Amino acid sequence: MALGVLGLFLPILQGWLLIALGALLLAREVPLFRRLALWVEAKYPRIGGPLRRFRRRIGGEDEESRDGG
Repeated sequence: MALGVLGLFLPILQGWLLIALGALLLAREVPLFRRLALWVEAKYPRIGGPLRRFRRRIGGEDEESRDGG
């Protein structure tokens, strides 16, 4: 997440991408990021599948997501 903040100011790093990855990694533990990930999945269905696979791969899938709710 810190790299993402640095990336906002340094043109070499892609800050938004690093912040998004950091938020996805923290989504399992931080309710705000969890809600954000669920909102993105609902708002942008084409991104929902890859996001779910990514969360499953890093162990972020929980009972609520598996039940489809």
